Amino acid sequence: MPKTFLIDTTRCTACRGCQLACKEWHDLPANETKQTGSHQNPPDLNPNNLKIVRFREHLDKDGVVVWNFFPDQCRHCLEPPCKGQADTSVEGAMIQDEKTGAVLATEKTAQLSEEDAQSVIEACPYNIPRLDKKTKRLTKCDMCFDRVSAGMQPICVKTCPTGTMAFGEREDMLNMARNRLETVLKEFPKAFLADYKDVNVIYLLAEEKEHYYEYAAS
Repeated sequence: MPKTFLIDTTRCTACRGCQLACKEWHDLPANETKQTGSHQNPPDLNPNNLKIVRFREHLDKDGVVVWNFFPDQCRHCLEPPCKGQADTSVEGAMIQDEKTGAVLATEKTAQLSEEDAQSVIEACPYNIPRLDKKTKRLTKCDMCFDRVSAGMQPICVKTCPTGTMAFGEREDMLNMARNRLETVLKEFPKAFLADYKDVNVIYLLAEEKEHYYEYAAS
């Protein structure tokens, strides 16, 4: 039975603890970034940031500013198209662990040509993998595979102070997601579970996906 995340965006305060904890656990270096007019930083996923909190704002019908936060990461698809695409060029470049469901970019991704690597990136419906130009490898969230294999939670889940994130057996997380949705609908009538039948990272969104991120849901 694969492991699954539940990310309830209605509880996210954009503290970015998950983003920083991921960076620290994976011992990733700092990025040189620029102010782009948004609180979101860095502007996008990159080889040194496997998870970022995306910021979106819009005006509601009463002219009140509404903030939506989206902790973005690999969805660990049940049938990952990135793996299928990679297998056409270098078998084993992308693998899926049978026990956890984690989709992993291996050292063999360095054997992909730049064109083939771009094809793998474009195969992802959530725009997740990034190419590290220094190592020539593809990078992405690995579900904290070392921690999960040792019976621990992913570091982002462990760090989250608001209960935005939960992690466990897929059926347990699906039940939790449905219960959370039922509760959230009282305040957010447009709330829904994004792509929950296809992925192991289930997002509970309070509004339509266009109020979050272009690739929030497929």
